[in-house]
Amino acid sequence: MNTALLKSCLLGAGILVSANAQSEIHYPTFEGPLMGQKAPGKIAEPFAPGVISTNKWEVEGVFSPDMNEFYYTRKIDKVITVVGFRKSNNVWQQYTQFKRRGEVTFSPDGNRMYMANGYKDRDGDGWSARKSLGPQIDRKDWGIMRLSASSNQTYVFDDYKGGDVIRISNLVNGVRQTPVKMPKHINSGKWTAHPFIAPDESYLIWDSERSDGFGDSDLYISFKQNDGTWGKAINMGDTVNSDKWDAYATVSSDGKYLMFNRGVGEDNNDIYWVDASIIETLRAKQ
Repeated sequence: MNTALLKSCLLGAGILVSANAQSEIHYPTFEGPLMGQKAPGKIAEPFAPGVISTNKWEVEGVFSPDMNEFYYTRKIDKVITVVGFRKSNNVWQQYTQFKRRGEVTFSPDGNRMYMANGYKDRDGDGWSARKSLGPQIDRKDWGIMRLSASSNQTYVFDDYKGGDVIRISNLVNGVRQTPVKMPKHINSGKWTAHPFIAPDESYLIWDSERSDGFGDSDLYISFKQNDGTWGKAINMGDTVNSDKWDAYATVSSDGKYLMFNRGVGEDNNDIYWVDASIIETLRAKQ
């Protein structure tokens, strides 16, 4: 991972943020589902090219679970900002923006927005103030960029301060369990980070730089086995990964679309997406 991409990861933890004034972007009108975009095929392609994915720095595209909101993160004049769109009467319009303090993910019911070691809850037509996830998660000795939660409120999150590892914490009888490192076959390679756990906990996707990859970081998937253990780390293949930096995966709530980031040039990251049927193809081959 080069220096520019390392900085983009650290920015996900809410640091290295400039205090300069934000620059405004005037978006065209988006109509229809999926922010007005044609659904992707089985080879990864840019999302909303020329509008959302441009020749600048855009990352972390994610739809809300009801598919009526879309959020992404952009950098303009060194200011790191989350931009949110909402669909009303089949038209998408920007309705919010705020400084990023961790990568945006959602609880499967869509009522909570996680951002690293904090979260916001839905509050009327908007979101509450950011709150801490508590002392078991919100620790100064951990560097969390992304936290992902299942329907059972199992948390998986990365930790760049702790050696680029992924940790997991279950909720048992309403009690948050002490987070532990995931198995070695998941916490291998370099720059292991940015996990996404399926709502039903049937699979985990993350990114890492490994010897079996296509170059720089690739996306990997592990499927939960019948005995509750996590299966081998499977490279998601060349229809998803490239010889560039591929990272930060999420899957839409309907299970149809895999979205992720790709580094396409110096200080130029784009949002890509692909038909998520690749997940079931890989499950059959595990």
